[in-house]
Amino acid sequence: MPNPKRRHSQQRSAKRRTHYKAEAATLSTDKTTGELHVRHRAHVSEGKLYYKGQVVAETSPIKK
Repeated sequence: MPNPKRRHSQQRSAKRRTHYKAEAATLSTDKTTGELHVRHRAHVSEGKLYYKGQVVAETSPIKK
């Protein structure tokens, strides 16, 4: 495998990384609960797991 003869400079690495930018997550309002959530992700509301406006799973209370 070919390896670099010398170490890359810090400036060279920084130039390559200039295109990486932090983006704000896109939020949506759920139709059934009215809560804000990250798009295309399941979210928990009142102990129930929602995805695309439908209940996917319900959490049961833990008995000790």
